[in-house]
Amino acid sequence: MSFVSVQNLQKSYAGSPVFNDINCQIERGEFVTLLGPSGCGKSTLLRCIAGLTAVDSGRILLDGNDLVPLSPQKRGIGMVFQSYALFPNMTVEQNVAFGLRMQKVNSDDSQARVREVLQLVELQDFARRYPHQLSGGQCQRVALARSLVTRPRLLLLDEPLSALDARIRKHLREQIRAIQRELGLTTIFVTHDQEEALTLSDRIFLMNQGRIVQSGDAETLYTAPVDVFAAGFIGNYNLLDADSASRLLQRPIGSRLAIRPEAIVLSLNGELEGLVRSHSLLGNVIRYRVEARGVELLVDVLNRSSADLHPDGQRVSLSIDPTALCEVA
Repeated sequence: MSFVSVQNLQKSYAGSPVFNDINCQIERGEFVTLLGPSGCGKSTLLRCIAGLTAVDSGRILLDGNDLVPLSPQKRGIGMVFQSYALFPNMTVEQNVAFGLRMQKVNSDDSQARVREVLQLVELQDFARRYPHQLSGGQCQRVALARSLVTRPRLLLLDEPLSALDARIRKHLREQIRAIQRELGLTTIFVTHDQEEALTLSDRIFLMNQGRIVQSGDAETLYTAPVDVFAAGFIGNYNLLDADSASRLLQRPIGSRLAIRPEAIVLSLNGELEGLVRSHSLLGNVIRYRVEARGVELLVDVLNRSSADLHPDGQRVSLSIDPTALCEVA
C-alpha cells in the first residue's frame, strides 16, 4: 500500500467543482510536486490533505489511516505556506518551539529538538533574533524549521519560494531538497514554476482545471507530454497542427506535433533550409525564431561565443532529431 493514497476526492465551492474524482498515490520518502497554473486546484488539494479545507467526498489515507475524519492537529502533518506566518513578537527559537508547546513536549526535549532543527536549516546563530531582523529566505527557513521540529509524518509546502528573489529561491530549494533526502521525509510541494518542479521532484503531478492530466518523473513529463496543455506548460515546445507538421516534414502527419527547441540543430548541411527571423539571448542559450517551409520554429542553441551567432535575416540549415518528435492529443 502507498504511504499516501488520495481516492476519489471531490471538492466544490458554491456548486462549482474545484476538482472531481482526484486519485493519486505517493510512496514513503518521495518528493512529489503538484504543478499547474493558478486556479487548477493544486493548493486546494494540499489544504484538503492538511485538513484545512473540508472535502465533499473521497478518502485521504496516510499509512493506511483515513485522515478525512481527523482535525489538522491529529494528522501528523507539517505545512509551510508562501507567507511565513511567523509570530512577530517571538524570537526564532520561540517560533520554532511553538508547535512543541502545543504538543506539551517537556522543556529539555523541546530545547534539544529546536537546537537540532535550527542546525539543520543553518539558523543556529539566529535563534535570538526576531522575524523583522531576518531576510525573506531566513524567515522561510524558520517556517520550515517550525514544521520539521514536530517530526511530521508528511510535509506539505504550498509555493514556499514564490515570494523570494531568484538567487535566494534557488539556494533554498536546494536546501529543502537536501533536508528532505537527509530525513527521508515524504513531501508534497506545490508550485506553478516548471523549473522548480523539474529540479526538485521524484515525481510530478501536472494539474489543469481540477484534473491530474499527467504524472511521472521530470524526464517523462519533459520528453513525452501527453497533450497540448502538457507540452505548452512544460518547456517551450514548438506545437504544430497536423497541416504545419506535414508541410515541415514533407510527409503525412495525422495529429498535432510537439518538438523541443533544443532538438532542432542549426547546421551547415541540414535537410531543411530556414531563415532567421529574430533571436534573443537567454543567458547560456540563444533562442532563434526560424522560418522553414512556411512554419515558424523556436530553436535553442548553447551560447558558446559571439562567432557562432546567426544574425537576423541569415539563411541557415536545420536538422531535427526524429526521436524528439512527439505526437500529442
